[in-house]
Amino acid sequence: MSKDIAIYGAGGFGKEVACLIDRINSSASGDWHLVGFYDDCKPAGTPVSHMGRVLGGMDELLAVSEPLAVAIAISDNRAVRRIRERITNDCITFPSLIDPSLDLIDPTTFTCGEGNIIQLGCMVSCDVTLGNFNIINDHAVIGHDCHIGNFNGIMPTAHLSGGVTLGDNNLLGVASVILQGMQIGDGVTLGANSVLMTRPRDNSTYLGVPAKKFDF
Repeated sequence: MSKDIAIYGAGGFGKEVACLIDRINSSASGDWHLVGFYDDCKPAGTPVSHMGRVLGGMDELLAVSEPLAVAIAISDNRAVRRIRERITNDCITFPSLIDPSLDLIDPTTFTCGEGNIIQLGCMVSCDVTLGNFNIINDHAVIGHDCHIGNFNGIMPTAHLSGGVTLGDNNLLGVASVILQGMQIGDGVTLGANSVLMTRPRDNSTYLGVPAKKFDF
């Protein structure tokens, strides 16, 4: 019997997650039934391409009385945290959605929490720990012995070398690179195509090769 799932976020990333659910359903283990989208910025009934319609906003989601899985498909990882904190309905669960194309080197030593979204063509090596509500976009690479916290955004083709520790609420830009053994705390933004070679300060932005702290 298929399980009902909804997507919070009816924008472009929401559509991508709908496609991810389709790919999962095309695999041997997929059994999701996408019931629609929730979004506070679009009225109920708004079509989301051919994939479904907006069912309402946060108020309607909090009023759900039957079991419902929800994927938070917002590209801003800090906004994902705020949304998760608002969802207090015990009927709602947050599965991790993992594309069937994931190249998982050692499933035995891979630990994955709830609410994660792993998109097309990613590679995860051995002894990797993934916390909750992380977004790992297309063709990202996570090396051996990496430990990733919660509410991080890892953009397409970003690379984490072996032994990297990543805290919470970090954003790694498109094609960015973190060298081996780096320890990153919380709230760091690493710009696109940047290479992080030294330990960054929390809640700071780093750009360039090598990446340096950038003050707006």
